[in-house]
Amino acid sequence: MPTYQLQNLTVRHLRAPSAPALQTINLTIEQGEQLALIGPSGAGKTTLLATLSLSHKPAEGSFHAFGADPWALGEAARHRLRAQLFLAPQTPPLPPRQRVVTAVLAARLPQWSVWRALVSLFKPDDPQAAWQALSRFNLGDKLYSRVDRLSGGERQRCGLARLLLSPAKALLVDEPLSALDPALSELTLATLREEAAARNATLICSLHQVELALAHFPRIVALRNGRVEFDLPREQVTPQMIAALYQGEQPAVADDTPHEDDAMAVKLGVGACL
Repeated sequence: MPTYQLQNLTVRHLRAPSAPALQTINLTIEQGEQLALIGPSGAGKTTLLATLSLSHKPAEGSFHAFGADPWALGEAARHRLRAQLFLAPQTPPLPPRQRVVTAVLAARLPQWSVWRALVSLFKPDDPQAAWQALSRFNLGDKLYSRVDRLSGGERQRCGLARLLLSPAKALLVDEPLSALDPALSELTLATLREEAAARNATLICSLHQVELALAHFPRIVALRNGRVEFDLPREQVTPQMIAALYQGEQPAVADDTPHEDDAMAVKLGVGACL
């Protein structure tokens, strides 16, 4: 059974219903598949991930996740379906005064009773699991740090460590490399791919770094102006296609330039992510 089936899908934002954010999207994504979403800023990548996570209700077309139409289900059934999905946004919503161990273990909240969740706020339920998840992103030493003491890149990886503790069958990741240097970018993508393969989870990752998308993902879905420009195996993606996709905008490339968040972190004595 495919993880997702989208047919002639249109999504409109409530604030601008006259201009569809996504138009006539047709995609079938199999369970365990790994693909990258690429495209210029404003192409619709984040909106597509939000739609796949059931955060946006489509305006038109057919949408199925794990064989079910989420919006034809009752609220309880849709909540159970959402538990099979994990969305890692570019800026993870981590409470600033919370300890990292608590923030990471929050990935298990859908599985816990209210009482167990409350107790874990004061005495973390499984700090070893949180440490192991953080260590895979070179963050094990931040286990008991406060979230507001992390740099931008560290917060980003902290949010991804949550993903490792989630039992989700579909992992949706939005721009996970924006605050990372090349070495950490490679580590992050390798870790995400290894985790998805180990549990046969579907991995869908939006990336601005086209060269990394082509290096790590066997399937490339390109968006522009809310439409699918091409959906191809990476071997069939040509430089001419990339140039046409980013007409008027240069795709991001990895470099060694310090990021603003990390420079500020060093200036404040917080500790950079690099």
